[in-house]
Amino acid sequence: MVAARDKPVILYLVTEDWYFWSHRLPIARAARDAGWEVLVATRVGNHAERIQREGFRLIPIKMRRRSLAPWREVAAIAGLVRLYRREQPDLVHQVGMKPVLYGSFAAAMTGVPAVVNALAGMGYVFTSTRFKARVLRPLVKMAFRWLLDRSHSRVILQNPDDVAAIVDGTVAAERVALIHGSGVDTKAFAGTTEPDGVPIAVMVSRMLWDKGVGELVQAARLLRERKVRLRVVLVGSPDPGNPASISEQQLRDWDSSGVVAWWGERSDIARIWANSHIAVLPSYYGEGVPKSLLEAGASARPLLATNMPGCREIVVDGITGILVPPKDVAALADGLEALARDKSLRQRLGAGARELVEREFSEDQVVEQTMALYRAVRARAQ
Repeated sequence: MVAARDKPVILYLVTEDWYFWSHRLPIARAARDAGWEVLVATRVGNHAERIQREGFRLIPIKMRRRSLAPWREVAAIAGLVRLYRREQPDLVHQVGMKPVLYGSFAAAMTGVPAVVNALAGMGYVFTSTRFKARVLRPLVKMAFRWLLDRSHSRVILQNPDDVAAIVDGTVAAERVALIHGSGVDTKAFAGTTEPDGVPIAVMVSRMLWDKGVGELVQAARLLRERKVRLRVVLVGSPDPGNPASISEQQLRDWDSSGVVAWWGERSDIARIWANSHIAVLPSYYGEGVPKSLLEAGASARPLLATNMPGCREIVVDGITGILVPPKDVAALADGLEALARDKSLRQRLGAGARELVEREFSEDQVVEQTMALYRAVRARAQ
């Protein structure tokens, strides 16, 4: 039993520390400032000191996104049960497929009074056509129905398509909350005029095949054949924890060929958008609302993305950007060419993107909605 405490305890369960830092930090800060003691349970990489400097207690865990080895997964679940029993959090906020599934089981076993689960898109299991994903999909749906459809639990989803999918016989509608993405700091990502010179189209993403990286490279080759003045840049790193990860060697080969440039992982994303002209994300992955498009839109850059759930929440065709069919290389190249050749079109769509982000996707709005959900689910549990 834990000692008596004068603060309620919230525990964030996230697979990777970098993801907590990039997508959940403002919400955790708001919880801390509202009087919560904040615990962060995650696989520790390069962000430990930064997380601890925020006044959060960091708890290393060994959960691996890619692993399906039965003994390792059982050990991960048992570790979470021990963690929840030891810390006795008043509320857990679990982010991502494995944390949601394993954490909800641990919460049920240990009597955690309030549970918030966040799925940033339906991800690999629900969108990939690979055999492993197709095998796992019905099992995950069954687990969702058992673990998530509980009176003291709420599920955060980021777009209406995902809401429709999960309330279709899986989780009761009153237990699902629609909160658009993780929000964007509209001061840090300020609307700026585009630079002079050859237009630059940037894709900021994990380097996954399912994100449409291969299609973008093919589109860049088409544009080179058409002699369109446009530079295409990839920003991001491979993700070995995902089966669709692109190898570093492949990215280096593309960079060496000159058809695209690969800049790797970068932390100065606001500066990159300020020095670019177009944001592109040809994803057919199960997105929530892509943070890269939110940040590009806040920077007043026109958006080019596929007509997929999540992407179409921020890319309103003809208003904030251009939507193209997924896996359609020719349509992707045509969209890039239209934006590369027409500065006034870029400026009009970029202004529309900035306006939409300010109105519906700001960090302040997301934080306020999430804190309200915390209060509601905790009141329900008491």
